[in-house]
Amino acid sequence: MSSFVSTAFAPARIPTIAEIRAAFPALAAPTVFLDNAGGSQVPSVVIERTREYFLNSYVQLGADYDVSREATATVARAHEFVKCLMNAGGAALPGGPRAHGYRPGEGIGECVIGPSTTALCNLLANAYAQSPKAGRDEVIVSTAGHESNVGPWMRLASRGFTVKPWPATRAADGTWEISIEALRPLLSSRTSIVAFPHVSNILGEIVDVKAITNLVHQHGGRVVADGVAFAPHRAIDVAAWGVDWYVYSTYKVFGPHMAALFGRREAFAEITGPNHYFIDKANLAYSFELGGVNHEGAAGLVALYDYLSFLAGNRPGSKPQIAPSNSISAATPPPFDRRVVERSFDVMTDLELPLQARLMEYLRGRPDVTVIGPIHAAASRVPTVSFVHRSKKSADIAKAANARGIGFRYGNFYSVRLCETMGLNPADGVVRVSLVHYNTMEEVERLILTLDELLGG
Repeated sequence: MSSFVSTAFAPARIPTIAEIRAAFPALAAPTVFLDNAGGSQVPSVVIERTREYFLNSYVQLGADYDVSREATATVARAHEFVKCLMNAGGAALPGGPRAHGYRPGEGIGECVIGPSTTALCNLLANAYAQSPKAGRDEVIVSTAGHESNVGPWMRLASRGFTVKPWPATRAADGTWEISIEALRPLLSSRTSIVAFPHVSNILGEIVDVKAITNLVHQHGGRVVADGVAFAPHRAIDVAAWGVDWYVYSTYKVFGPHMAALFGRREAFAEITGPNHYFIDKANLAYSFELGGVNHEGAAGLVALYDYLSFLAGNRPGSKPQIAPSNSISAATPPPFDRRVVERSFDVMTDLELPLQARLMEYLRGRPDVTVIGPIHAAASRVPTVSFVHRSKKSADIAKAANARGIGFRYGNFYSVRLCETMGLNPADGVVRVSLVHYNTMEEVERLILTLDELLGG
């Protein structure tokens, strides 16, 4: 049995949307939050656990007194939670991790916790620049993603690497996409890294990360997948996809302002982390955690599991219950259950799809609007929906809606290169509406009424 599977999983009643929204204090505000791709709201349990840490555990790690032991356990448990969330334990591997050469409980890789996706990608790119592999001096970068996983790799051109841009291309229906066919001719026996987004934070399309990873591995390269725009909507599964590196922002998945980077053990072995020279190199995560992990953020991150358990129907009652802390006086907390993660994200998807369908139906019905990215509302996209108007500026649309209490944004969303590829002015960019599971159909209808007023119904 994986260390991330408990025998206590017994799904009960899935909470109602009213109960879900009641778990998020910010949703009591009159603002309609439709800018979730920039940062989601946070459930009460995460806030409470963060506060509790400040009150009771705010000390340095690694000492032998009680409070320090508790703080140390909290940070360790945060790493275990992120590994469960990303399936770094290999629960989905046929035969389990042991059949693939991994010791029970070890998993297929480790997870680094850092301040942001941008910071983690910069650390990773710098590590590859300092440990070049003979005959592997080509880097392929999808320019359809957020700059966090573009710029660090593009800058390797000044450090002896050949950088090959992999731009978005037009699909048969005229929309823009990240095409695996456009990647094929760029690959060679010299490919070292292929960096790409699992979902473009403007296009909203879910890329076939497993197919891309398999193709890159056939050429002996490594992949670095940016999962920031994917992670709030579907369960991450690094084991099933076979990725070498996968990064996401925890603050866009209902948690504190941090990020996490998964790396396969084989990938970690090829580079050296930038932490102090005397740090044990076998401590893979810590070798990249400069200055250590944000301790109070780690406490909040652990508490997110309580919310996921509530969402999956594995917590009784009408609101998430905060589990016992890691206090030495408390019972040892049970292992995280990967099935809770998968079930909770299935619930999120079920809640999001009708909202996405209604919004896409409306936008497709407007001849003066062009949706950027897939124009369908199937599960192969996420409800991060971007569009431009035929004559009105994106800035004017967003600002006018904001004045009416509808919270979404305009611009390039740090995907300047994608905007330039599509012939859009990055300063004005697109209007982007990003929904998550706690949004409601009433909010979507209010958005539609507002857009009708602004665009001309």
